[in-house]
Amino acid sequence: MKKRSLLKLLSGVLMLALVFVVLGGCAPEEVDPDAPPDEAEPQEIDADAILIGAALPTGFLYGWAPERGIELAVEEINEAGGVDVGGEMRPLELRVVDTRDLEPGVPVSDALMAVERLLEDYEADFMIGGPARSEAAMAAMDLLSRHETVSIFSTGFLTPRFQEMVAEDYETHKYSFRIHGSVQPMIGEMLALFDYLEEEHGLNKVAVMVQDVAHARAGGEIMAEQLENKGWGVTGPEVYPTGTTDYSDGLFRARDFGAQALFIWMDHPETSILLRQWHDMEIPALPLGFISAAEQPGFWEATDGLGEFTVAHLVNSANAPGEVTPLTMDFVRAYEEKWGLEPEGLGTSSSYQAVYTLVDAIERAGTIDSDAVITALEETDMEGVYGRIMFDENHQIIPALVPEEGAVPQIIQWQDGARETVFPPAITTSELQLPPWMD
Repeated sequence: MKKRSLLKLLSGVLMLALVFVVLGGCAPEEVDPDAPPDEAEPQEIDADAILIGAALPTGFLYGWAPERGIELAVEEINEAGGVDVGGEMRPLELRVVDTRDLEPGVPVSDALMAVERLLEDYEADFMIGGPARSEAAMAAMDLLSRHETVSIFSTGFLTPRFQEMVAEDYETHKYSFRIHGSVQPMIGEMLALFDYLEEEHGLNKVAVMVQDVAHARAGGEIMAEQLENKGWGVTGPEVYPTGTTDYSDGLFRARDFGAQALFIWMDHPETSILLRQWHDMEIPALPLGFISAAEQPGFWEATDGLGEFTVAHLVNSANAPGEVTPLTMDFVRAYEEKWGLEPEGLGTSSSYQAVYTLVDAIERAGTIDSDAVITALEETDMEGVYGRIMFDENHQIIPALVPEEGAVPQIIQWQDGARETVFPPAITTSELQLPPWMD
């Protein structure tokens, strides 16, 4: 990897200042006195170690779960002897900095400063993780290019704009790879589930309920349009501010419309309140969608079991137990042994897999030189915890519905306290069920 010159350092600082001004950023909050040690002064790093930097919103699912997945993989690899770099065994070392990019009101510039800290203060050799917020991740791609640092995005960053940026300016954005799914296949997978609901259960009316954030609003509009094109009756999207704690009016409107399904696109924890209200009101509609709260193992307890029958898209498989490849349950068991719970949702399995994919590329390249590792990553073809791991020409993981062909998604339903996989057919563990009050 090339050493950064003073000129690049100055240009990076100037670029950050410009972004800060243009986006109307405010000064960062004071450092939390309870923050982990790596949020204070840079710590000394083993000179022989390959340093992985992880810029993550650590106060949110899409931050803490990826951090746990990365830490587990690093620990396993080091216990096995480290990374073979041209015949020299080198350990991995991890540094995490909180981007805060999923907190309401935090500007993109704050997340960029977290990325810059890992690149400048820690001089990370590689990056894995976030930022999770798409706007921040896209801005970070330019920083990675300036520092000639290879990054594997593994959480939260779902916009198809990623592939477009690599395609439009490969030389600038060749340092960035994305190892989890994106909005386009996710919507297609969810539409396939709606086809099943219509064919097998006769459902044909849906209420769309989304959080007031850009990706959810846009996704809800796309889903509403696509379902209308399929002949479904659609009401909404109905938009709710982040942190909403009462959804009863919208649920009454869905009931009065005759909705048999609630399509929900929300990533705030208050969605558990929505699902408790849905149950208490016995709204005769199946809740399904991109529901962060329902991804997590603690959802059953958080809703006192009232969220049963909720269907949630976990993006990549292995974010809940299931037999996808011979590696899947080994990962699930190792994660549960280390952290005391099952894999937790988007970013968990993909961040774990990102470490192994990076190590595989380094060992095939025989060096940590960025250009050599980029070439090796582009040639990746390996079995992973959620299917066959390969990247397309725009550095996006190749999706598939069977594990032999690519990265497999996972849609689960809460049944009797467990997350059962109901889609795709190749990895299902249970048939989808409707709430009894829909009979």
